[in-house]
Amino acid sequence: MPALFDAAREGIVLRVHVQPAAGRDAVVGTHGDALKVKVAPAPESGRANEAVLSLLGKVFGVPVSSLEITSGRTGRSKRVRFSGIDEARFAARLQAVVAAGSRPPAGRSGRAARRPR
Repeated sequence: MPALFDAAREGIVLRVHVQPAAGRDAVVGTHGDALKVKVAPAPESGRANEAVLSLLGKVFGVPVSSLEITSGRTGRSKRVRFSGIDEARFAARLQAVVAAGSRPPAGRSGRAARRPR
């Protein structure tokens, strides 16, 4: 897995690739060297950015007030700074999140289920 974040004096900066207007909020894996997330709101009036921060706060167990979009406010590629989180804890949680997001949803094999006749 490529490094998805950088540790800085001000905190941890995570690269995020966002798919807005996706119908649901979820982490779905990686996109190059970024964490890929889907959010339900469309990118209007900052609602998608708010949803990204809310999702990341829930996923990483940190308050939204400790998160800040440092670049990419109007694009899909963003950088989100996490303040007040231990790098080792963050890295372990990120690895678990990516692994869980990369798996297909339970009960779906990607093929239509066949009923016996």
